[in-house]
Amino acid sequence: MRRNWKKLLAGLIVLVLVVAFFVPLPYYVTRPGSADKLDPLVSVEGYSSNGKGVFRLVTIAMGQANIYSYLAAKVLPYQELEKESDVRGENETDEEYNVRQLSLMNQSKNNAIQVAYKAAGKSVKVEYRGVYVLSVMPDAPAAKYLAAGDLITAIDGKSFASSAEFIKYVRSKKVGDKVEVSYKHEDKSEKASIELIDIDKKGTPGIGISLVDDQKLVTDPKIKIDSDKIGGPSAGLMFTLEIYNHFGDTDWTKGRNIAGTGTIDVEGNVGRIGGIDQKIVAADRADAEIFFAPDDTVTAELKKVEPGAVSNYEEAVKTAKAIDSKMKVVPVKTFQDALDYLKTVKAK
Repeated sequence: MRRNWKKLLAGLIVLVLVVAFFVPLPYYVTRPGSADKLDPLVSVEGYSSNGKGVFRLVTIAMGQANIYSYLAAKVLPYQELEKESDVRGENETDEEYNVRQLSLMNQSKNNAIQVAYKAAGKSVKVEYRGVYVLSVMPDAPAAKYLAAGDLITAIDGKSFASSAEFIKYVRSKKVGDKVEVSYKHEDKSEKASIELIDIDKKGTPGIGISLVDDQKLVTDPKIKIDSDKIGGPSAGLMFTLEIYNHFGDTDWTKGRNIAGTGTIDVEGNVGRIGGIDQKIVAADRADAEIFFAPDDTVTAELKKVEPGAVSNYEEAVKTAKAIDSKMKVVPVKTFQDALDYLKTVKAK
C-alpha cells in the first residue's frame, strides 16, 4: 500500500512538472539573440556587395514565459522579464502582434533604402498605396470585414495621398454613419459598408482600427531585402550601411566584422532601441570588432517612465566592459556619423 502511495505521489509530481512547462505566464522572457550577416539578405540588381568584411544586424530572442523560464530569467545574466501588457497592445492577438512587428520592419527597410540610395545618388521614389491595418477593435462593426494585414485603398470611392487625409475624411462624418470601404484581403479586392463608431468615448467617429501608411518604393536599380522572419525597426542603421556598401568603389566594412543597431528615419537620424545590453552580448558572441550604438538623448519623458535610463551608447559601453568584450563601441546619431567613423578605420 505504501509503495502504491509513493508511485502515485511520484506520478503527481511528474504531472505537475509537465503541466507547469506548458502553462504560459503573463510575461515574456527576452535574451541575447543572433548577430546575422546582412549580405545574404540584400540584393541590388546589377551590383554586388563590396564587403570583404561583414555588416551584421543583431536580434533579441523572445518567448512567452513558463514557470521554468521565468525563474531562469530571475537569476541568469542578460535575461529580462517583460509584462505581457508592455509587449502587446490591449486585446492584441498573435496575428496583430506579428503584423505590427513586420510593419515596423518594413518601414525600417523603406527608410534605409531611401537614405542609402539618396546618399549614393541613386533614384528612389515613394508611391502611397493606402492604409495598412495593424489591428481592429474586436467589438467594432469593422471586425466583421477587416483584419490585421489588410490594405484599405479607398473610402466612398475616394483614394487618399496619406493616412492623415484618410483620417480627416472619416472624422468629417458622424458616429453611426456608414462608409463604403474598399480594401484588399490576401490580395483579393473587397468592398464593405461599415458603420462608424465612437472611438474615444468623446464622439470622435472612426472605423475602429489602428493603421499606418503603406508605401511602395520604386528604385533604380531594383533592390530586394529578405527579412520576412525578422520583426521590429531596430536594424535600420545596419540595413542602410549594407545597402550603401553595394555602390561605389569603397568597401565600407574595411574587412572587419561590424555589428550594430538603431532605428533610421528618412533623414538618416539614428534612434533609440530596446535591449541594447542583450544585443552587445549577441554581437560579442559573433566576434564583432565594432559595434554601432545609438547616441540618443534621454528625454525628460523617458526619465519619468525609467528614472535610471541612460543613452543606448552608455548602456552598451557598460555592458561591453562587464563581459570583458574587445569590441569597439561607437556612438552614432546619424548614418553619416557611422560613415565618418568608418573612414578612420584601417582596412584589413
